[in-house]
Amino acid sequence: MSAKFDHDVIVIGGGPAGSTVARYAASGGAKVLVVDGRDPIGTPLQCGELVPTNDEMRRLCPDVPDMDDLFRTPQSAISRHSKEMHIVPPSGKPLKYDFDGYVLNRVAHDEFLVDLAKESGAEFLVDSRVDKVKENSVILRNGSKISAKIIVDAGGHNGPIRRDYWTEKSTKIPVKFVLMEGDFGDAVELHFGSMAPGGYAWMFPKSSGANIGLGIQRSFSKGRSLNEYTEDFISKYDGEISFNGAGSLPMSGTIKKFVKGNYVLVGDSAGMVLPSNGAGITIAMIGGRIAGQVIAKHLKSGSPLEEYEKIWKKQMGKVMRNSKRSFKIGSMIFRLPDWILNMMFNRLTKGIIWRAVTCRRMLWIV
Repeated sequence: MSAKFDHDVIVIGGGPAGSTVARYAASGGAKVLVVDGRDPIGTPLQCGELVPTNDEMRRLCPDVPDMDDLFRTPQSAISRHSKEMHIVPPSGKPLKYDFDGYVLNRVAHDEFLVDLAKESGAEFLVDSRVDKVKENSVILRNGSKISAKIIVDAGGHNGPIRRDYWTEKSTKIPVKFVLMEGDFGDAVELHFGSMAPGGYAWMFPKSSGANIGLGIQRSFSKGRSLNEYTEDFISKYDGEISFNGAGSLPMSGTIKKFVKGNYVLVGDSAGMVLPSNGAGITIAMIGGRIAGQVIAKHLKSGSPLEEYEKIWKKQMGKVMRNSKRSFKIGSMIFRLPDWILNMMFNRLTKGIIWRAVTCRRMLWIV
């Protein structure tokens, strides 16, 4: 006699990864519940809010199919459409590149993804924090239990399933940022050097103001705090701060396995952030779609959940390998003094730097 469960799938976390899993699993016929401790989902803001356009994503991730079905960013969630990226060494003299990207209103973006999942049939339980997961049960902080055949952890790198059932460690980069009022032009900026040791700083202009912040590797910080680095960098810009935010990113790439039994990891909990540029929103959604589709197929036909890992490697394996390689090389280079970095960022190295940031092999011949 088969066990009865409240749902086919419970997804812990309703951010871009979780809502995308829910959308595709539900559209494939699964009964899906998303549980999130926030209300509304999307708050508080925890990231830099930059995503590539669909055309740019096709260049960055050429093995990912059907971009336009996956990424349906509404105009209401786009704060600025930027056409240029500046990679800035400590000297402040930028290398300028063509780059097609959106600086989002991240809260509106996440709310839209929730709506897409609901339109597909997924249900949401908000303002409900998960305490732990045991076998097929999700146990909430208030003591209540909900059961499902499959439980997905889309709750970040400290999500309850990743925390309790996976031993693999990830390099975590703490980040702090502000929203600042003012006019900061059209180009998005990435800054490298001693102002953000082991990581990078950013300025992403919005329709009104900008998202400005940085992330560091603590082992590179020479005893200085993240707050000190953040204050020093933000002080370079002139404007009134309207919001302060913080978070952390897993920056060592995807972990080895995304599936254990009836447990599935997606998004930050699986390490789905590109180490060389910090991109996580679109990457999590790519993983979320694969997971949702594989889960729906598994529930219908019994096909293995491990198909998720195989499809991920086919679509994103090359991009992730290149990004991890660039991050490791960059971590060594960015230990060098600023004056050496200034010499290394030049017209001759411009193409190599861009290939590293955009997750391609740094040298064409290797």
